[in-house]
Amino acid sequence: MSETTTAAPTPPQKKRAGVGRWIARILIALLVLVVLLIAVIIGALLYFHIPSNASGMAAKSICSAAFVAGRDEDATTLMEQDVLPASPVLSVISTEIDDQQHTVTAKFLGLFPRQASLVTDRGCVLDLAADPGAQPYTPKPDDPRAWPEGDGVAKPAQQPEGVDTAALEKVVEQAFVGEGDPKAANARGVAVVQDGRLLALREGKGLPQNVALHGWSMTKSVAAMLAYAQLQNAGVDVETPVVDAFPEGREPSWVAQWRQDNRAQITVADLFFMRDGLALDEGYDPWGSVVQMLYGEPDMASWAAEHPADHEPGTYWEYLSATSNILAQVIQARFPNDQEYWTDPITMFDQIGATTATLETDTTGTWVGSSYLWASTADWARLGQLMLDDGRWDGRAVLPPGFLKFTQTPAMPDGEGHGYGAQTWLLGDPIGGECKDYPGVPKDTVAMEGHWGQLVATVPSYDAVIVRLGWTFSKSQFDGCQFLSDTVATLKKP
Repeated sequence: MSETTTAAPTPPQKKRAGVGRWIARILIALLVLVVLLIAVIIGALLYFHIPSNASGMAAKSICSAAFVAGRDEDATTLMEQDVLPASPVLSVISTEIDDQQHTVTAKFLGLFPRQASLVTDRGCVLDLAADPGAQPYTPKPDDPRAWPEGDGVAKPAQQPEGVDTAALEKVVEQAFVGEGDPKAANARGVAVVQDGRLLALREGKGLPQNVALHGWSMTKSVAAMLAYAQLQNAGVDVETPVVDAFPEGREPSWVAQWRQDNRAQITVADLFFMRDGLALDEGYDPWGSVVQMLYGEPDMASWAAEHPADHEPGTYWEYLSATSNILAQVIQARFPNDQEYWTDPITMFDQIGATTATLETDTTGTWVGSSYLWASTADWARLGQLMLDDGRWDGRAVLPPGFLKFTQTPAMPDGEGHGYGAQTWLLGDPIGGECKDYPGVPKDTVAMEGHWGQLVATVPSYDAVIVRLGWTFSKSQFDGCQFLSDTVATLKKP
């Protein structure tokens, strides 16, 4: 009979030591994973320039709100109202306003400082030194004279016969539900004009009278006015290739690149109508191309122009803010010097009494024609009226004739591009118009539109201009087409 050998039991302390080593290995592995994850996150943030661009956005936004718009609020309030609702990433930014130097400095987690400075004739500009001579805009009380000479709303007896005043008041009242609340529709200004008479004008709660409001991409339409005027006055056909549109000695460096490939075929008209075909996208995420352009590039137009074309010029429509900034640089070259270029918008604004308006530039001095025009609600209405009247004001030609027709021309024969004109939106267009499914929006409506609910609609058939400005972070809070439809329904019929 054989003997059975029984293994000696493992002492408890050895079992505990084995378990301890196993737990330690897991903890070390988890620690390594956490470190790697943090490293990846930091690497991604730096790769996409998110800390620097976030600082730039905060500095630029608050500088413009304080010194271009004329809002007398502290940095904390301006951050809460204008910046923080855009992205949770921005909550780690600290800001400081220098009221003496007219600068704003912002830092991401105490690092990546960016400064925006108020600069004479150029608004607030990133990464420039303070300009001791720059004067901030200070809102003034409304001028009681009748609009457009002043800001006065027409008395009932002076309004066009057939306007339903009570219904219009209800539409305006509804537009301001949630005013002052960044989580709501947060309207900041509404104006309605018909037959050259101001029927309604209201500004948002907590804002001073005649505060300048940010138009975002409505800037494109106004910059197009300036571009159209300069090209027409210089005798430059819009069908001219961009590479041939520069006076001798005024070409940016990217023009030489364009001459070497199919970008040489891009015309000035292609820029107006967003048909350049460049390999860009309209990305607004923290890592998106628009954010990089606006807050990370000192020369926005050159950055945009250095992208290759991934479509044959003139054959493909895509809405691109970058295209508008290239057009702005083309126009910059038409001026003998930058100072005349910077004051050209001011000259046009002064001719129509839009004294609150400021068109800002990038660091190198090119208009940010995609995004950076500020004006009061009443002045946005004046700009809409200038478009509606084909560039005429008080019997004078501020713009060469033909601009309205130019803006009404569809960019493409079909599709979405048929609902876009020359840096304008053809909202009621039955083929590609954004509001084509709203029967109350007239087919001939030509509009400026901007990020977060900005709208200036001109309606030739009604001889009307309809303005709405706001800071609406959720698109579900504001339906621009419905607002237009409701407003038009209260006006005198054609």
